[in-house]
Amino acid sequence: MATVPDAPLIAVVLPPGEGFGPGRTGAVGLIVRRFCRILPALVLGGRQTGPIFEDVAFRTVQPPLWSIGTVNTRYAAGVVRVLRSVAPALIEVHNRIDVALSLAARFPRIPVMLFLHNDPQGMRRAGSPADRARLLSLVAGVVTVSDYLRMRLLEGVEPPPRRPPVVLPNPVEFAVLPPVGPREKLILFAGRVVPEKGADAFVAACAIALPRLPGWRAQIIGADRFRADSPETRYVRTVRAAAQRAGVRMLGYRDHPDVLAALSSASIAVVPSRWAEPFGLSALEAMACGAALLCSPRGALPEVAGEAAVFVDPDDPTRMAAAIIALASDPPRLTAVAAAGRARARKFGLQAAALRLAELRREVMAAGGLAAAASLYTAPQNRMEPR
Repeated sequence: MATVPDAPLIAVVLPPGEGFGPGRTGAVGLIVRRFCRILPALVLGGRQTGPIFEDVAFRTVQPPLWSIGTVNTRYAAGVVRVLRSVAPALIEVHNRIDVALSLAARFPRIPVMLFLHNDPQGMRRAGSPADRARLLSLVAGVVTVSDYLRMRLLEGVEPPPRRPPVVLPNPVEFAVLPPVGPREKLILFAGRVVPEKGADAFVAACAIALPRLPGWRAQIIGADRFRADSPETRYVRTVRAAAQRAGVRMLGYRDHPDVLAALSSASIAVVPSRWAEPFGLSALEAMACGAALLCSPRGALPEVAGEAAVFVDPDDPTRMAAAIIALASDPPRLTAVAAAGRARARKFGLQAAALRLAELRREVMAAGGLAAAASLYTAPQNRMEPR
């Protein structure tokens, strides 16, 4: 991969269990890879069970055999050994507060940024306002993927932090999306098959809707985990049995390119999350792929979808079924919702997000006394965005 001569090295630290290769990558790994293809960086991650993405520099972290403590503290000790050998100008830690605080303490002269992809109030060492205030004072910067997460981070924190968190929404890479073509009469759920994501609600709604929609079919793509050998949990078995009765086909886990291909052929994508989504990448990708989006109004989903989706209560399958039937039975409205979603998704383009990330990195390096490194860190080259 071509890099700028003498450009400062950026080290990006994944969560210890995050997959970073074909067939086993979740949202965090996908987002890190997207940014690294425009803004080269060294990615550090835990032991991988298969091939690693070839277009990104990657180092495997080996926790010391002698270390004790939690998974995160042992992992942080392994990260320290790698970082000492590469001497980065900036360290970015994704979704692990323990790791970010540990690295900030071990490398006081290197700025450490924390990227939050989930609600910090549910994380260790960020549960209380005092914890979150301390976190904001100890790291060089915090980036949240949604304004919803930013508000959760700042809730109860007084006085306002000297370095307030910055929102950088997850981007979509239009260049790798399948071409938009004819739509199938397909209603699609793509995501983890866990109670929080509402796969059972989707099946219950389809059981009501499909008998009233001749020629339409419904599918679920996903499993309990982001990997082909995902366990067959009790919940998955329960959803599978209900899906068979409802005529909903469960395809199991599929690699991300296959998910995008399915979203590019589906007419309706349903994201019935029960939990407060910290962002909602599946909803954004559904809109970008041209499917009409029907989703819950929880967490950051309204922030991502804006007015380009149909919102439904995930715990009311009857109303969800009615919303599906209304969309499927009204082709002009279906087309309009899909077009609005694709226009909305263009606001989350990778090029603009990478430009903003480059700017944030320069600001953090300069504030950390690394003005020379910041001056050498250049913005990404321009790439074509969708028309």
